Amino acid sequence: MARQHAQLPVSSPRLLASAIGVAITASSAGHMVFAAEKTDSKASGNAIALDATAITGETQDPTSYQVEKASSPKYTAPLVDTPRSVTVIPQQVLKDTGALNMQDALRTVPGITFGAGEGGNPQGDRPFIRGFDAQGDTYLDGVRDTGSQSREIFAVESIEVSKGPNSAIGGRGAAGGSINMVSKKAHLGNSFDGGFTWGSDQTQRYTLDGNYQFSDTAAGRLNLMSHESNVAGRDKVDYDRWGIAPSLAFGLGTDTRVNLDYYHLESNDTPDSGIPYTIPTGGSAARTKSNPDKPYSGGDHSNFYGLDRDFRKGRTDTATFAIEHDLSDSLTIKNTLRHGTSMQDYILTQPDDSKGNVNNGSVWRRANTRVSNTETTTNQTDLFGNFYVAGFKNSFSTGVEYTREESQKSSYNVNTDTTPRTSAATTNCTPALIGAPSGYNCTSLSSPNPSDPWNGAISRNYAGTDTKANTYALYVFDTLELNEQWLVNMGLRYDHFDTDYKSYTAAGATTAKGDDTSEFVTGQFGIVYKPAENGSIYASYATSATPPGNTLGEGMDGNPLGGATDRSGNLLSSDMEPETTKNYEIGTKWDLLNDRLSLTADIFRTEKENARVQVDTTSYENAGKTRVQGVELSASGKITDKWQVFAGYAYMDSEQVDGGPLGAANDGNELPNTPKNSASLWTTYQVTPKLTVGGGAFYVDDVFGSVANTTMVDDYVRYDAMAAYKLTKNVDLQLNVQNLTNETYYDKAFSTHFANQAAGRTALLSTNFHF
Repeated sequence: MARQHAQLPVSSPRLLASAIGVAITASSAGHMVFAAEKTDSKASGNAIALDATAITGETQDPTSYQVEKASSPKYTAPLVDTPRSVTVIPQQVLKDTGALNMQDALRTVPGITFGAGEGGNPQGDRPFIRGFDAQGDTYLDGVRDTGSQSREIFAVESIEVSKGPNSAIGGRGAAGGSINMVSKKAHLGNSFDGGFTWGSDQTQRYTLDGNYQFSDTAAGRLNLMSHESNVAGRDKVDYDRWGIAPSLAFGLGTDTRVNLDYYHLESNDTPDSGIPYTIPTGGSAARTKSNPDKPYSGGDHSNFYGLDRDFRKGRTDTATFAIEHDLSDSLTIKNTLRHGTSMQDYILTQPDDSKGNVNNGSVWRRANTRVSNTETTTNQTDLFGNFYVAGFKNSFSTGVEYTREESQKSSYNVNTDTTPRTSAATTNCTPALIGAPSGYNCTSLSSPNPSDPWNGAISRNYAGTDTKANTYALYVFDTLELNEQWLVNMGLRYDHFDTDYKSYTAAGATTAKGDDTSEFVTGQFGIVYKPAENGSIYASYATSATPPGNTLGEGMDGNPLGGATDRSGNLLSSDMEPETTKNYEIGTKWDLLNDRLSLTADIFRTEKENARVQVDTTSYENAGKTRVQGVELSASGKITDKWQVFAGYAYMDSEQVDGGPLGAANDGNELPNTPKNSASLWTTYQVTPKLTVGGGAFYVDDVFGSVANTTMVDDYVRYDAMAAYKLTKNVDLQLNVQNLTNETYYDKAFSTHFANQAAGRTALLSTNFHF
């Protein structure tokens, strides 16, 4: 059996050495010039930009869990004066918790869960923020990072989570919020950080982060990573990836700064499709929300229902050129040009509960496949600074954006019908068909064998869908200081989003096509009252818009571009409107203990209106409505000089208010992937100048997989611990033990078929070098 897919290299010392060579070559090339963040003190107050993380006050401890300002100039006030919920996960939290990817990092932010993917809904990071799918709402340094992928953090300085509708900041989508990953960039000064992590389940991870100052105004930085691991408590599953991220900067500390960044990541994994849901005797159609089905492995949680044929390969390349110039002490212009590609290629075996499995002890192995490529080019120009009008200070940011996105999606042919069977055998998996009678497409629930001699055929299926989109946008933001106690925060964005798609056969014949043009204005408005310099009370309102074709086929799209027809059978795509979301929020923020500890609290209500719903067998309307409301609390920073905390709690009451005529049966149900309660607590204490200990607890309530509330995963509490010891000023050790109690829990719920099981107890020992 030949796999006909693009071959990608995997991690090896040879590849890592090659990557270092490529980086050195790239660093010497004149066309790979990278922009650096401004390092003078022209930000408000004592704020300076160091790398990509804003730090207020030159004496602030870089190891603090507290962050005072978001990286993007679109946030025109410090976080304490920003009238919305924004959580920044700083580098020290990423390091202390032993986070290895974006999902690991976001575990520390309550109110965020992750959904599972299969074939049509792609594999990769699928975060839900406040109950709304945010798979297409991830940004890198403020620019949309299109394409489904599993994101690494070896070249990430911090991660910023904005909750609530956020289209005014980032454009389309962002119904529940957005995620911005802030990359590591070249800066003045010389430094070298390297390390290796060895751990349970054959984990080996190597990283390097070196920065070198070439002259008074130029520097280069190189980040490298190689990672290999299995997964605790899971058979067969493994992850293998490597990455390189060089950066060059010129003009640091001057009025004109030029910067070019490059990021490359390759992965080669054995994917995990998880554990099947139980189903009633009558089959999946007989499920009820009074007794929802839950994952069941037949008694062995390590069971893997895939086959040795399974693979998942990925590749991401992103190049960014930026130039920034200070027009005056209070006015800066910046242009960012980015081009990126993202590729996925996989065959994933899913334990398919629609084939009569689980209740009779058997599981049907269904192949989900995907070959997709996404290419994105963005140019974004920003003008920001401050000015006075009639004695009132305005901190503003305005800009224009053009983005061109293209995605191509196809698949594999996986011929599973290799043994003659009756029609019933074709549609149902029974104990009699386990093994050879079904060509090993039917396996045992309690003891599956991934090495079964499956003898089916695999070939590329070149039939697929191409989607293209153009975005033209104009935006403006302003924080108006009426006096020392009252501020007004405003933002407005206009988007012109046009997209089209074409589906075709393997021979290239067009089978369907459509297009849509959406124009929408989104905004945010907040009033901030400051009873003291270190605190604020605010009320805010924000909106978002999700047009047809929002994800370009690279995510689960509730408002898709193609496939909808009116009562006469005519394509409805061009008639569908953007789904709209609005948010009402009241909150308070305080920096206490000499501004070392930040506390926040807010009450919110988010409503999606104009949601796309099916009204009969052939027609759709923008008539649905969903609602999420709740409370959020957070704390970040130092309680004492030796004691740090990063914690939060979220309560979310979710409901489908109106699902349309065909979805009315689910009205009143909870939304999928939206736990009522979630909380996280991570804390460290410096016992001695050399020894630091820490630990955390992470709780997530019951989560439904579907809006029908017929599939569910149970709540869980996970406990972690760490200890770090400084051997010398240049060498330190860190031990992380994740999931201390070896809790079996599920961190991704799919609407049907299966849920993904999280890793069991994992120990990671890191040795780090600093020069």
